[in-house]
Amino acid sequence: MSALTDMRAGERYWINDPELIEIRDTTRDLAAEYNQLPRRDRDQQRAILTQMFAAIGEDVHIEKQINIDYGINTTLGSHVFINFNFTLLDCAPVTIGNHVFIGPNVQVYTAHHPLDFTTRDEHIGWAEPVTIGNHVWIGGNCTIMPGVTIGNGAVIGAGSVVTKDVPPNSLAFGHPCRVHKTLGQAQREANH
Repeated sequence: MSALTDMRAGERYWINDPELIEIRDTTRDLAAEYNQLPRRDRDQQRAILTQMFAAIGEDVHIEKQINIDYGINTTLGSHVFINFNFTLLDCAPVTIGNHVFIGPNVQVYTAHHPLDFTTRDEHIGWAEPVTIGNHVWIGGNCTIMPGVTIGNGAVIGAGSVVTKDVPPNSLAFGHPCRVHKTLGQAQREANH
């Protein structure tokens, strides 16, 4: 198997594999180009995002600056808004659903590194996927850790570090993030 296949499968892989370096370099070049585009050049923004990500839905807007590791492991649904300074380490698949709002300075991580320094010094890593459901709102300055699933309709409060799955229709926040309430239809309508 190739390092790319191992990485996507959650197996241990060599981070400095030449194929992975090439993909990261290409993606980072595209991100740098995206970050320099005028705000009104939406056609060129869309063209770069289409090149960068595995799949991208309709009406996707990502503010600048973006920092993307691979891009090819990430799928964006339709009607997605991502605010300033988004960081995405997508060594494993990242799925972002439809009608998702992501606040500024959000970081999504899939990468793990060994605790043992001798293995870490060999540049070995592994990754776990992240899934963000439909109709999710993630507040600013949040960190989403490897292996997390955020259920449909969930709201993640600003400054949260999400280390565990968040059920659908939950209000969750904190460091570490925990569920504080279940959101019912009346609450969703009252806070329109």
